[in-house]
Amino acid sequence: MADAGMNNNVRAVVLDLDGTLLNTLDDLTTSTNWALSNNGLPERTTEEVRTFVGNGIRLLIERAVPQGTTKELTEQTFADFKRHYVQHCQDKTCLYDGIPEMLQALKAAGLQMAIVSNKLQAGVDELYERYFSDTVEVAIGERLSVRRKPAPDMVQLALSELGVEASEAVYVGDSDVDLLTAHNSGLPCISVLWGFRDREFLLQHGATDMAETPKDVVNMLIR
Repeated sequence: MADAGMNNNVRAVVLDLDGTLLNTLDDLTTSTNWALSNNGLPERTTEEVRTFVGNGIRLLIERAVPQGTTKELTEQTFADFKRHYVQHCQDKTCLYDGIPEMLQALKAAGLQMAIVSNKLQAGVDELYERYFSDTVEVAIGERLSVRRKPAPDMVQLALSELGVEASEAVYVGDSDVDLLTAHNSGLPCISVLWGFRDREFLLQHGATDMAETPKDVVNMLIR
């Protein structure tokens, strides 16, 4: 754990969702394989799906279908995935251990929080109401008017809604997409090690501040 990139005037924390707050991998894998199988395509392992996530569900499916799959079959597989995932997105999805305590501690310290996710806004809204409405003020998902991560648009919108400048915020995420999003947004990034990417991968993609547990995030942000 390090905190070289953190500063003492942090007022807000921008949080990734999948792989950071919620373990969604099993449900994503189940829906991916249902869609692949339904279209006569080979299924993927959980570890393969782990490497496919991070850039939104369309790219997840584009990576999951075999190379050379037609555009029409890819679109049908994507449609089947969405239909299945809407019905089964919370079968096994759960908060990572220590996340509720982390959010409560950050809130008690007076930090504002926002979620930014490449999930569709409707899905983000549902998860927000179930898990985060008592601690997190803002939840931004994929919508037509805002470019997805790693573009800075979602983060900028979240900070605008919180009334906070980029110089007063820190980003927390688990992937290379999150590192790039934070960089593009002008925010320092805490990379968490309980999510979809391991330490070596994150180091290779420029991570400098890493947290092994949610408690580490609290210790890095609250002095």
